[in-house]
Amino acid sequence: MENFVRRISVMRVLSWILGCCLLAAVGVANAATQVLFETNQGNFAVEVYADKAPKTVENFLQYVKDGFYTNTIFHRVIGRFMIQGGGFDRELTEKPTRAPVINEAGNGLVNQTGTIAMARTQDPNSATAQFFVNVADNQFLDYSSPEPDRIGYCVFGKVVSGMDVVFKISNLPTGNQRGFSDVPIRSVIIKRATIVTSK
Repeated sequence: MENFVRRISVMRVLSWILGCCLLAAVGVANAATQVLFETNQGNFAVEVYADKAPKTVENFLQYVKDGFYTNTIFHRVIGRFMIQGGGFDRELTEKPTRAPVINEAGNGLVNQTGTIAMARTQDPNSATAQFFVNVADNQFLDYSSPEPDRIGYCVFGKVVSGMDVVFKISNLPTGNQRGFSDVPIRSVIIKRATIVTSK
């Protein structure tokens, strides 16, 4: 009888431990990677979708880890369209980047309000560090075919807090500076970008 009771106690302890492990595993699986942008206009956070755009997210997070975005600016701001940044310093000098990342725009995500996507040149696979946040539903930027002029712009995440700050930035007065158009008259500075994890 005593041995039987001990076995029951051991089984209960093992069940409890197993349950804790399963809960921890579920917590890790449900954990979402977010990036917090601290700017001189306020803060906002984006959640990134590594399952939809693995190469893009890996590239973006590496720039974040490297501190690349510290003291860069939002250099192109167009109301009812998007805000673009992550490539230039306050003097509008472009920062050197790593090699471009492959365009993953055909991942099923669309350029709707609040999403973050990679900026690029006419070359579909030229995205490096610059990104933009949509402040409107911009369907014309979406993937429609693998043809270079229809491949679209890769969405890889979405703003999950601070969208009011993004809208605030998008409505700031802009002008022309050093050959660039749509530049905020007062610099919108990314003080830093950091990775945070939220369940």
